[in-house]
Amino acid sequence: MNQDKWAKIIGNIKDNFKLEDEGEQHIDDEGGVDIKYIVFNGPLGKIRLEYIIKPVILDKKTTYSRRIGSETKVDYVYSEEDKSHQMIAYKWDEEQDDWAEMDASAFE
Repeated sequence: MNQDKWAKIIGNIKDNFKLEDEGEQHIDDEGGVDIKYIVFNGPLGKIRLEYIIKPVILDKKTTYSRRIGSETKVDYVYSEEDKSHQMIAYKWDEEQDDWAEMDASAFE
């Protein structure tokens, strides 16, 4: 998934379906994660698409001690230039009153 495909998907959704919500969210954890989302009513019901942009992990450093009961700490080194892009689809579950992730194999 890349920015161009995301823009095309958003354009198609806006042309064909009624929007309920749209926005962006930034999370400072994990090197800075940006989430763009759109919520709309589609043929399957209420759908939420999330486009997640986060930095690529370059290295993982583990700090530990061989003593019994000591803690293990994992530090990640994130890239400032390289980003990974991912799209996740959710469907509103009326019974649980929450979003349920849709199986990606259903789209193939």
